[in-house]
Amino acid sequence: MTEMKRALAAIERHGVLLVYPLQNRREPLSLWHALHPRSEMRWAWDDGADPRVVALWHLREQLATSRQVVYAKWHGGRATFFSRDVFRAMLATLRADHDLRLGLSRDSQTLLQLLEDDSPQATKQLREAAGLQGRPMETAYTRAMRDLWSRMLVVGAGEVAEGGFPSLAIGATQLLFEDLWEASAVLTDADAALLERTLADAPSFARTFRRVEKGLPVR
Repeated sequence: MTEMKRALAAIERHGVLLVYPLQNRREPLSLWHALHPRSEMRWAWDDGADPRVVALWHLREQLATSRQVVYAKWHGGRATFFSRDVFRAMLATLRADHDLRLGLSRDSQTLLQLLEDDSPQATKQLREAAGLQGRPMETAYTRAMRDLWSRMLVVGAGEVAEGGFPSLAIGATQLLFEDLWEASAVLTDADAALLERTLADAPSFARTFRRVEKGLPVR
């Protein structure tokens, strides 16, 4: 089985996975530990770097562009993968009692509108279009995107080269995963049960999800 297939199977099995572990902890579970359960990860990019760390970085991009799973900066703003079913269940749960656009800041609304008009977009392109380019606007951009990521309104869609460096391509969930967005308009009993099972096995992810849910204004 290829690494791509192993990774897809792990994401499908667990529902939610970080890409890299937090301080080599096993919880929340990461794709690294799903693929290399007996190995601690050493984050280094020098001559002695573990080639598996580099390989996972490239695999992350392949997975994000495949659309077979969903990629987002979700858990603590960290790279997170979701199975399509679990992502839909999370979206449906949030949308059941909340308008995900309600309460967004002006910058968040601007960024979302730009992405709903054209997705995906490279980070630099998006920031320039929103008038949030440059170091002085870094904090404002990060804050605005944090709300969009946490509410699952945007997703990662691979990388593009900008000035010789790779940059995350970002898209509106409603456009890039239109089928999941439409299906999440109604929370089914099956999705509620799936989410309950998934979060029961992942307390850190459960806390993040409940914190997001609790922070949303009720419509």
